[in-house]
Amino acid sequence: MNIYVIGIGLIGGSIALDAKALYPEARIFGIDSSENHLQEAIALGVVDEAAVFEDIANADFVIVSVPVDTAIALLPKVLDLVPNSAIVFDVGSTKVPICEAVANHPKRRNFIATHPIAGTEFSGPSAAIKGLFNGKTNIICEVEKTTFKLQEKALWLFKAIGMRIRYMDPKSHDKHIAYVSHLSHISSFMLGKTVINKEKDEQDIFDMAGSGFESTVRLAKSSPAMWTPIFKQNKKQVVKTLEEYIANLSKFKELLENDDYDAIYNEMQSVNKIKEILNGMKK
Repeated sequence: MNIYVIGIGLIGGSIALDAKALYPEARIFGIDSSENHLQEAIALGVVDEAAVFEDIANADFVIVSVPVDTAIALLPKVLDLVPNSAIVFDVGSTKVPICEAVANHPKRRNFIATHPIAGTEFSGPSAAIKGLFNGKTNIICEVEKTTFKLQEKALWLFKAIGMRIRYMDPKSHDKHIAYVSHLSHISSFMLGKTVINKEKDEQDIFDMAGSGFESTVRLAKSSPAMWTPIFKQNKKQVVKTLEEYIANLSKFKELLENDDYDAIYNEMQSVNKIKEILNGMKK
């Protein structure tokens, strides 16, 4: 079993660690634009050895875990090289551009579009975590375009590392993920920016920052190299969610300016039901 990971960061590296546990006899090969990342991944035992693109002619699995703009250009080249028996999957946070990039490729049947809903704010090989995907959802798009035998191969891996499978069309995926992921990151980045700008004048502000602030801005530590292409590829849906979010912020500001605290209370109480939704998701 030859498993190739292109882009050895949090997601690709975590899949590699789980795959090593599932397939002790497998060889895990790493391909990365950063030589430092490659050597770090080998030293940490995330992958067994470095490889080059031409080597994926020997692949059984190819995991493409690079920024989405890079994936769009890379996936057709990967499909050009893989044997007919190999399954290729990406892990990107946008799916319409990815699926369009390979739609007419002769080996489209060797590709399955996925988005594991898991991660942390950290990046690079050292961020890889064994068991990261246990209990997490993996969104799969256009599964019908993948050869059934290779579907089974990929689905067995996903389920074996603990993922729940959800099928969705690419447009629906990009619309929904803009609300629950992309908007969350923008909110975190902009809250961090607001506080940093204020901190220039008030040095003591971070002395007052508690766990609530820390958890809210956690995502602001995420990689701009990964997230800028995501916002670019999902621009239309992200702009729509921002318009709705800004409208809600403006309404809250207006209520505060008008001393309408009953309305503020009701606004917050109506959103408290999100606890039930999140608890249901955990179950």
